[in-house]
Amino acid sequence: MSLADVTPKLQERVSEASGLDATVKFDFGDDGVIHIDGTSQPYQVSNDDNDADCTITMSLDDFKELATGELEPTTAFMMGKLKVSGDISIAMKLSSVIG
Repeated sequence: MSLADVTPKLQERVSEASGLDATVKFDFGDDGVIHIDGTSQPYQVSNDDNDADCTITMSLDDFKELATGELEPTTAFMMGKLKVSGDISIAMKLSSVIG
C-alpha cells in the first residue's frame, strides 16, 4: 500500500473525527508526508509538506500497522518506531483517528 492509497483512507477517518483543532503532519521520510488540518471544516488531508502543530515521524509500513491495529501507538513510541515533535497532546488525540 502506497502513500496514494493511505491518504484517502485517512481522509475518511479524519472527516468523522472531532476535537482535533490542530494541524498534524505524518512524516514518512522518503515515502512522503500526510498533512491534516484539523482547524478547518471539513478537515483537510493532503500530501503537502506544511508546518504543523505536531509532527509524527515514522515509516509508512509502521503507520500501516498502526492503522490496522497490529501495532499499538504506545509500543511504537517506546520502541522508537514513532517520534513526536511539537505538541504531544495532539498526538494522543490521534489514537481515535488512526486506530
